[in-house]
Amino acid sequence: MSVPHPVSRVRRPESVAAARSAAQPVASGVDGTPTVLRMGLDIGSTTIKLVLLPEHSPAAPAGARPDPASVSPVSPVFAEYRRHNADVRGELTRLLGEVARVYPGAVVRGAVTGSAGLSLATLMGLPFVQEVIAETETVRVCDPQADVVIELGGEDAKITYLHPTPEQRMNGTCAGGTEPSSIQMAQPSTPTPPA
Repeated sequence: MSVPHPVSRVRRPESVAAARSAAQPVASGVDGTPTVLRMGLDIGSTTIKLVLLPEHSPAAPAGARPDPASVSPVSPVFAEYRRHNADVRGELTRLLGEVARVYPGAVVRGAVTGSAGLSLATLMGLPFVQEVIAETETVRVCDPQADVVIELGGEDAKITYLHPTPEQRMNGTCAGGTEPSSIQMAQPSTPTPPA
């Protein structure tokens, strides 16, 4: 799977099957040590998103903080976007089971974000990162010239102005324009036959 830029592409529900078929196999190291992957897990009010990346960029030394001027996009080895239909624990269990089957033996290090992620991060023993902080840091590293980040969530819309001074705003009073309502508006309507 080729992703031109880590923040310019969003996995849509209709491409879930393509993401599964595009999953790249994980090879062990030369000495037989397991491959290490980084996981980002976003558990929102309506969806679960999971991305696996190689632990280290081929050009970056281990443990190095990326230099924004030299960052090149890293293609995910796995990316999934799915609705949880209020069964967060069940859907997450199924998703993590699929990842374990596709990447047996891989060591996965990760963090959790999203409105429904805090308690699950605690249960899983993973760090929790507030989603606006996570996306703002990603954009600052990957595209330091960006002026604004707009995120349409399941129940709110968030906007972060990056320059000249960071400023964040959130619309949580109206779901119009958020991710679920946008998807619903994009669905073709089926006319109701007259009675």
